Amino acid sequence: MADVSPRIMKLDAATASSESISPARLRDGIDLVLSRWFGLQMAIENRWGGKDSPQKSRRFAADIFSLFSRSNGAPIWTEDLENFLNEYMPLTFNTEIEDGSIEEVRIF
Repeated sequence: MADVSPRIMKLDAATASSESISPARLRDGIDLVLSRWFGLQMAIENRWGGKDSPQKSRRFAADIFSLFSRSNGAPIWTEDLENFLNEYMPLTFNTEIEDGSIEEVRIF
């Protein structure tokens, strides 16, 4: 079982290049994690966010990337990311994720 205790996300767009990870790779990583998140994929496939659910999922990835970019090098708490995910899913896809997967997504 994954450790879901709050920790600091040490990677953000501003410091990614100093850690040999480009912002493009950060974006690719975000896209990969979201593409493997079953709850989000169900929301997209079933159009829980409306007919534009695929576009909303791309915006979701961009908003997560922006969250890291706006940090200006400051670490992001995983708890803050979890809160962001918990707020975004009901507002955008009209669904509550209660299977524990948000806690798993936030640590990746």
